[in-house]
Amino acid sequence: MDWKRFGFIALIITILIGTVVYVGQTRQTPLLIITSMLATTIAVATPLTLGALSGVYCERAGVVNIGIEGMMLTAAFFGWLGGIYMFQIYGLSAGISITLGVFFAIITGGLMALLHAALSITFKVDQIIGGTVINILAVGLTGFLNRQLFFGKGSVFGGTVPSSPGVLPTIHVPITELFTPLCGTSAVCLENVQAINRVFDQKPIAIAAILLVFISHYILFNTRWGLRTRAVGEHPRAADTVGINVIKMRYANVVIGGMFAGLAGAYFTIESVPSFEPLLTNGRGFISLAAMIFGNWTPIGAWAAALVFGASQALLINMQIFRDVIPPQLSFLQESYIVGLTPYILTMIILTGIIGRTTPPAADGVAYEK
Repeated sequence: MDWKRFGFIALIITILIGTVVYVGQTRQTPLLIITSMLATTIAVATPLTLGALSGVYCERAGVVNIGIEGMMLTAAFFGWLGGIYMFQIYGLSAGISITLGVFFAIITGGLMALLHAALSITFKVDQIIGGTVINILAVGLTGFLNRQLFFGKGSVFGGTVPSSPGVLPTIHVPITELFTPLCGTSAVCLENVQAINRVFDQKPIAIAAILLVFISHYILFNTRWGLRTRAVGEHPRAADTVGINVIKMRYANVVIGGMFAGLAGAYFTIESVPSFEPLLTNGRGFISLAAMIFGNWTPIGAWAAALVFGASQALLINMQIFRDVIPPQLSFLQESYIVGLTPYILTMIILTGIIGRTTPPAADGVAYEK
């Protein structure tokens, strides 16, 4: 990913954060607003980051995956449902039930990806069509089961949504405790340290997403597995001639990508809000694809692009806090539906190639005939 793209990302994030600082400066200090925006950006960018990583693994191996949205949605439902079953039916503790829910979500994402791999690799169905099938299947399956299990006549849970075991807890990084002695009796210093600490206090899936970005980057560009993955995505016939099993590598990477999408789905119902609604993912899978493309099919580039979309969503969240102090010249920011369009507008701008062309793997979307 070139510096021009990183510069564009930094510019957009600065503009979005600067807008909130300008609006809310009469109520909070700039540092408090900036740290709030950064903390929110990292949190809401989590499913986008994981979805983009899912796309990177699939497409680096030569399989287009527009079914990330469906994988996320299905994983969000089954992860939430699995946690409820473990908690309500089997009587496990809330912590164990939540952890198992995350596991169920990851497995669900992998299974949906396995279906996509079978359609795309074995049966050589057009990969765009295969991804569309995954998305349609996810909407129908989760909507039907949600009605039958919770709202249908004679449903398993008696027509009511049972209590959830809750959500994953925030992991506290003890920055405040480390720097408090340096502040002495200064209340301002202590307040600033606490504000900065808020950026680092994130939940497990959000932290895991950041770690997985750097782990994935190392794997793809510094290991034999990564070299073989990129080989089957760039020139599968050449890879086959040197003994690399193209079919096996593509299957493995698509399933790995699906598991990333499954973890992204777990974010919605296990880390964010302990409930499920039809179409809960709300297009995040497609935005993840835009982040992957803008990041030029690299994990770090995709993460940086996901942060742009995360910042645009953080804009909407933080603007609601300062809604009553928005100045007249920015009155349009009082309309949540206008601010809510920001990530989708950015998606269209990025996909036009206005910031520069991207280069996908040469064999991306091309079925391999041995």
